[in-house]
Amino acid sequence: MSAEAADREAATSSRPCTPPQTSWFEFLLEETLLEQHLQKPSPDPPPVQLIVQFLEQASKPSVNEQNQVQPPPDNKRNRILKLLALKVAAHLKWDLDVLEKSLSVPVLNMLLNELLCISKVPPGTKHVDVDLSSLPPTTAMAILLYNRWAIRTIVQSSFPVKQVKPGPPQLNVMNQMQQEKELTENILKVLKEQAADSILVLEGALKLNKDLYVHTIRTLDLLAMEPGMVNGETESSTAGLKISTEEIECQVCYDLGAIYFQQGSTNAAVHENAKEKFFRTKELIAKNGSSSLHFTIDEERLAGYCQACGVLTSSSDDAAQHATPYSQIHNCMKSGNYQDLVKIFLEDNLTLSLPVQFRQSVLRELFQKAQQGNDALDEVCFKVCVCNTVCDVLQGQTIDVQFCLLFLKPSKEQIDFLLEVCSRSINLENASEASKRKMAAFLKNLCLGLEDLQLVFMISSHELFIKLLKDDERKLLIDQMRKRSPRINLCTKPVTSFYDIPASASVSIGQLEHQLILSVDPWRIRQILIELHGMTSERQFWTVSNKWEVPNVYGNVILGIKDNLTRDLVYILMAKGLHCCVIKDFVHAKQLFAACLELVTEFSPKLRQVMLNEMLLLDIYTHEAGPGASGERPPSDLISRVRGYLEMRVPDVPLRQVIAEECVAFLLNWCENEYLTMQVPLSLVQTNPYVKLGQLLAATCKELPGPKESRRTAKDLWEVVVQICSVSNQHKRGNDGRVSLIKHRESTLGIMYSFVSSWDFFFSSLQEPLVLTTILSLFVKLHNVREDIVNDIAAEHISIWPSSIPNLQSVDFEAVAVTVKELVSYALTINANNHFWLIIQADIYFATNQYSAALHYYLQAGAVCSDFFTKVVPPDVYTDQVIKRMIKCCSLLNCHTQVAILCQFLREVDYKTAFKALQEQNSHDAMDSYYEYIWDVTILEYLTYLHHKRGETDKRQIAIKAIGQTELNASNPEEVLQLAAQRRKKKFLQAMAKLYF
Repeated sequence: MSAEAADREAATSSRPCTPPQTSWFEFLLEETLLEQHLQKPSPDPPPVQLIVQFLEQASKPSVNEQNQVQPPPDNKRNRILKLLALKVAAHLKWDLDVLEKSLSVPVLNMLLNELLCISKVPPGTKHVDVDLSSLPPTTAMAILLYNRWAIRTIVQSSFPVKQVKPGPPQLNVMNQMQQEKELTENILKVLKEQAADSILVLEGALKLNKDLYVHTIRTLDLLAMEPGMVNGETESSTAGLKISTEEIECQVCYDLGAIYFQQGSTNAAVHENAKEKFFRTKELIAKNGSSSLHFTIDEERLAGYCQACGVLTSSSDDAAQHATPYSQIHNCMKSGNYQDLVKIFLEDNLTLSLPVQFRQSVLRELFQKAQQGNDALDEVCFKVCVCNTVCDVLQGQTIDVQFCLLFLKPSKEQIDFLLEVCSRSINLENASEASKRKMAAFLKNLCLGLEDLQLVFMISSHELFIKLLKDDERKLLIDQMRKRSPRINLCTKPVTSFYDIPASASVSIGQLEHQLILSVDPWRIRQILIELHGMTSERQFWTVSNKWEVPNVYGNVILGIKDNLTRDLVYILMAKGLHCCVIKDFVHAKQLFAACLELVTEFSPKLRQVMLNEMLLLDIYTHEAGPGASGERPPSDLISRVRGYLEMRVPDVPLRQVIAEECVAFLLNWCENEYLTMQVPLSLVQTNPYVKLGQLLAATCKELPGPKESRRTAKDLWEVVVQICSVSNQHKRGNDGRVSLIKHRESTLGIMYSFVSSWDFFFSSLQEPLVLTTILSLFVKLHNVREDIVNDIAAEHISIWPSSIPNLQSVDFEAVAVTVKELVSYALTINANNHFWLIIQADIYFATNQYSAALHYYLQAGAVCSDFFTKVVPPDVYTDQVIKRMIKCCSLLNCHTQVAILCQFLREVDYKTAFKALQEQNSHDAMDSYYEYIWDVTILEYLTYLHHKRGETDKRQIAIKAIGQTELNASNPEEVLQLAAQRRKKKFLQAMAKLYF
């Protein structure tokens, strides 16, 4: 130690530790005394208060000789104050938890900016553009601290804050609070704008594979020294307080998880990122502990985050897939996913990995929830109880009394489920003889305990029962049941026992027919039919259920099959497959059709082609309901098969009209316009009306984006539709019960004449918006051509159609009107946010005098294209015609103030209508509360005059207040006046929407 240093140390050590006459602030400006003060057990004032005082003094503005306020000077005193503030923060080890609790956002922002400055981060540099790995450790840590604080502040600002009850008002205090509030809001605005960059900086920090260092009092002293005296020590890797890589990762993961969780409210996928960060934080805490040298993570809050992420994110990740049965059951109980819970228990009946005590505890918990009033759990309790009981049986345990209580009076569905559990709980090929004996004894005792003979037969006729019990065992069981049954014989002649009556065969047939109706398993259906035909050859089992319907075009061929068993099997498989298609059970439909195809391939090429056609239709339905619903294009193989069907020319093959409809609609939906317009064979166009219509639609849609003069195909399509709507209603019906599409005329248009009876079904298969818009605009135009029409309907692309029809009397305009209504209703199920379709729906309601409904759809059309009126409604949506119709709707609903306001929306304000409406005194709307939405000064002046004339002082004052708003001053620039009008338009339309939605 040098002599000067020794003298300085002696001098400072001899000073008193408390200021004699000066303030504590001036006293602590001495750096050595500051360090001594900070070392006290309970320093007064506390360190965080020192930071505030130091920074406030350093940021005080100065006043020059002309009494003008100047920014704080960059002098030695202010630099020392900032350095002292940094030293206090370094003494607190830069713990953001401590600093955030005690310092306001502006003060902490100033402190961290000073840290960046003293750490040699160039001002104005974007942190995201800086490579952290190339910076000195303390500089990188300063950037990391700032961006962590930025993210934490954004998250904290999203939490609700309890308002502190204000004391007596003090003007200077209120001004100071207001200034601090405004400053905080400005800082938050900047931080939120830079949030994406801060996230990238923190994500980049996770890739660092080195320890970092944070400034201490010593390193700050070194930085404050002259450059020549530092000797590069602060640039080295050992200067400052060491923060390990894992500590950095733990802090950053927690902060990133918090910001991702906050953003997840608008983007569900971000919750996955939050979950990953929080669970990584949890792993690091488990490894290293929750407290490090300079930070602490709130484990309770972390646990809450983890729990929330576990609920909000899907459980289909790898961790959930590899979870133990215990955790899976816990998750099912917690989320109420009882279907999967039963599945887990059922699967465990084969492995027997769950302890009996655990199974019973789960069942007890379910019973407790059911007893608390959750009736939906009764079925779950039964199913879990059955699984447990079968498990007990296989393990040689006694049957629980709860099972006996549940099976006092079981239903057929409960017996079915019990038999399913028994079948899936034992693998007869690999099971031991002991297990088979236990299961057989259980089923036998179950039969003895049942009183309903139908239920007994369900068990005794089941495949598992027959395999487990031999014939002599089944006979013995019948004897036991006969002895158990109490009978009193009052006749001298012995009465034959019920079990000896030959009618048991009919009972068996009835039971098998019941199973035949319920089953959708092709193999099981075949087995049942074999058993039924073995019992009797007199019955036609395809007539068992009147729900089994096969189109007539197929029925004639199928019923011509000579072999009774084959005929029944083909008919039932096809009927069940078609029914599954209707209810959208495409998996079972495919199984049934595949089995039927395999069967008919052996003996009938005609039926083979029928099944291939039906499987094509099934594949179309499957794609449209699955990948197609999310916009995924169909595979090329499916498109080729659709084309092949349309071009197919196999003689004597019965064809269903719906398949052709769906094939053409499929090609239109997936924009196969090139094929329909250029490649489809001419003979197919001339013989298949759906292909003809599809070709014209495809060609018209191709031209819509093009030049207006290219309208030949639109005219052809118009003529076809007019021809369809002009023919006689006497249609010939085909063999399949549907209206025939072909009339034997040489004209190409003639083949379309009876298409009108089935085109509603064809149109309901279309989903491509452009095709629907084209069809809709055509029928709207056809509707508007009518001579006696009063209110036209507007539609997109309506100008491409001809404007007249030579023979108006021949067109069935009532059918056209019905078609328009059905088309627009269907189109809105495809896209409820298409504003042009909404306008059409509104016009229809307007034309039919349903004014409230019309307003609903006019407002909805504006709302969907302006983000609920937060943006300007496009002028091609709210045209003058639409506004005038809205005005008429409001007028006829006696909402006269709304009429006056809407008159302002017109390109030329309709003062006459507005003044006439305002004169009405019997108005059903909110009247004067709407005045704030009026921006036309002329209307407001008229209102003032009107209320003065009527002596309505209060309403006159409201009108005067509305006129007096500065933004309506006629001297304002045009931009200001337009902005005022737009703001009032937005608020008025939002108020109208809330009223009519």
